[in-house]
Amino acid sequence: MLKVRHDEYFNEDSLYTDGKVKQTIDALRECGLVYEMDGAQWFALTEVGGTQDKVIVKSTGEPTYRLPDIAYHRDKLQRGFDVIVDIFGADHIATIPDVLAGVRALGFDTEKVKVVIHQMVTFVENGEIVKFSKRSGKSFTLDELIDEVGADVVRFFFVMRAVGTHLEFDLGLAKEEGEKNPVFYLQYAHARICSILRKAQEKGLSVDSSADISVLVHPREIELIGLLSRMQVSVERSCENLEPHTIAEFLREVASAYHNFYHDCRILGAEPAIESARLLLADVTRRAMRNGLLLLGVATPERM
Repeated sequence: MLKVRHDEYFNEDSLYTDGKVKQTIDALRECGLVYEMDGAQWFALTEVGGTQDKVIVKSTGEPTYRLPDIAYHRDKLQRGFDVIVDIFGADHIATIPDVLAGVRALGFDTEKVKVVIHQMVTFVENGEIVKFSKRSGKSFTLDELIDEVGADVVRFFFVMRAVGTHLEFDLGLAKEEGEKNPVFYLQYAHARICSILRKAQEKGLSVDSSADISVLVHPREIELIGLLSRMQVSVERSCENLEPHTIAEFLREVASAYHNFYHDCRILGAEPAIESARLLLADVTRRAMRNGLLLLGVATPERM
């Protein structure tokens, strides 16, 4: 429902059954980085730049989460992956340096590991924080959230803020079926352009890719053209920095600029050369909005 596809699932248990966890601690021990104390096995992090040593196998014989995490990264790099993207919640931020130190100590290039830290999500309704508790049984599953507000809204709300920014998921705003809802605002801009193009077609007009755009001199036209010229850079930056919110912000700017252009610049019925150029600008905007929304996994309705 959320349009997230997993090509492969990795079961942590296989790290134990395949001996990868044992191989990893043995390799760390060969590097002189494992010692025993108080019945537990410790990772000598201070030997590799850490501030203090950490337990990796408890006195009960149970590994702490650092050990299987190191084993997983070791295994993945051994399988030849060029880039590993780790997505963690903010509560795991303290363990990441330890895991990377272990991977690096085993001779692997940790520059290939890209870590994305997500801040926590707070749900708000009617201006008040919605409190969830596993203990009380009050919870909100992703399926329930999709049923409540729709997959497009869920996807967009989760990517419209930088991952390092705390997200307040406003349930009231998410249910809003109007321009206040940022998803509908973008979809409406796309649908509005589609409507204009349909009306143009009814008049026997079509988009001419060779139209003379030098006639587009209105400030609103210049603003919109300038924004559209930045799309490739925005997408590239989003990919390079693993920041999908860059595309969401770009689309909001384009939608706002288009609405201003639509308000101030008559398209249909303008002088023929200007009409043709504005139709082309509208269509280019439509394609930019469509491609951007599809990159975010959000639908692009042609009617609303």
